[in-house]
Amino acid sequence: MKRILITGGAGFIGSHLCKKLLEQGNDILCLDNYFTGSKDNIKDLMGNPHFECVRHDIINPYLAEVDEIYNLACPASPIHYQYNPIKTLQTSVIGVSNMLNLAKYRNCKILHASTSEVYGDPVTHPQNESYWGNVNPIGIRSCYDEGKRCAETLMMDYHRQENIKIKIVRIFNTYGPNMSVNDGRVVSNFIVQALKNEDITIYGDGNQTRSFQYIDDLIDGLIKMMATDDSFTGPVNIGNPREFTIKQLAEMIIELTGSKSKLVYRPLPGDDPRQRKPDISLARKILDWSPKVDAEDGLKNTIEYFRSLNL
Repeated sequence: MKRILITGGAGFIGSHLCKKLLEQGNDILCLDNYFTGSKDNIKDLMGNPHFECVRHDIINPYLAEVDEIYNLACPASPIHYQYNPIKTLQTSVIGVSNMLNLAKYRNCKILHASTSEVYGDPVTHPQNESYWGNVNPIGIRSCYDEGKRCAETLMMDYHRQENIKIKIVRIFNTYGPNMSVNDGRVVSNFIVQALKNEDITIYGDGNQTRSFQYIDDLIDGLIKMMATDDSFTGPVNIGNPREFTIKQLAEMIIELTGSKSKLVYRPLPGDDPRQRKPDISLARKILDWSPKVDAEDGLKNTIEYFRSLNL
């Protein structure tokens, strides 16, 4: 049994990771400040004697006896990370420094959840890990994009200077149960609007593309990455290379929900990338990982989750 710290453990991704690692027989310490996380996501775990949850913001130092750290703490949707951009940036810089210092203190392995946003509005397609990105350093998304890029720099410098055992995963768009109704991400937005038979809002002309992976595939990738040899640090892309236009996604959700919603178009927000698709060759080779859940099945599961919330 390992004692595993998961920051952001009450969030969308973190709650699924807590559950999976508990099922595998580990002792879980969940940290969350509940800015975007929710106790509802982990309420089913509260009675488990091997699960502990602490309200804590990783901008403040934290010490605990742990064997591994998964650092997932950071708001991940524009509506949340732009609400307090300074706090977002501090989470990715000060917060990651604090977790790296804990890893140094405990001499333990730390996995950092980075993002496909480090590629910005890419000029290469699909994106592989050797691509340095095309990011606006002073735009409205920069608090998140550049924060995550800086966090990767910190991870690598702690690894080179302090010999910390690190893992960096670049997560592409992910969806599934436990997403927040108001998180502002495209899949949850479209599903909520469709279930309410409201107009589905598309920003831009809808021809920009994204690649969407189901949460179960991501959790499998994170755990496989943590289990790799200490010599492999990443970064590694974890995402589904099946590519959709935003308009195609909206039409699929309307069909799956049986909604009467219509598509409406609004101006594209600043610095919104035109296309995003992962090259997962490295994950296939090193992790023996590839996504298993197709979009239709994953969306059906997610739609049923939102139906259960009695919107």
